[in-house]
Amino acid sequence: MSRVIYFVVAFAFWLLLTLSLEWDRLVAGAVVCLLTTMIFAKNPMVKKHKLLQPKRYFWMLYYVFLLLWECLKANLDVAYRVLHPAMPIHPGIVKVRTSLKSDLARTSLANSITMTPGTLSVDITDEGELYIHWINVKTQDVEEASQKIVVVFEKILKRIFE
Repeated sequence: MSRVIYFVVAFAFWLLLTLSLEWDRLVAGAVVCLLTTMIFAKNPMVKKHKLLQPKRYFWMLYYVFLLLWECLKANLDVAYRVLHPAMPIHPGIVKVRTSLKSDLARTSLANSITMTPGTLSVDITDEGELYIHWINVKTQDVEEASQKIVVVFEKILKRIFE
């Protein structure tokens, strides 16, 4: 039963990503999701009871739009910095903290930060600290940097994964 749930969730995510009902994409998605389910369903990263909670899917959908919005804002910011004659950048690596506990939630946070232009996740520690390369370092203070980079994603990821 759990493999069926994993397959359905993976295939629904595939459909959301491709936004297509073309035959070849459906077959490719089904094959990829089936192989992924067969490989990873033995050692699930998410508890089964969490997969059956519809509110988590709502927050996941909300998170997709939040991530798209943050990426759009970051793209405009990076474009401004590149096109500005003085190139107002101040790159550096900052340490931020997260209160996320699960490995999957922390990995999703790090990937979300990396997908946002102008930031790149460099390292994650077991204590919940991330090292982020930031195109325009505004502060070296851990708490302030965490507020600027992490909090926007962290609140929703807690609702999805924890």
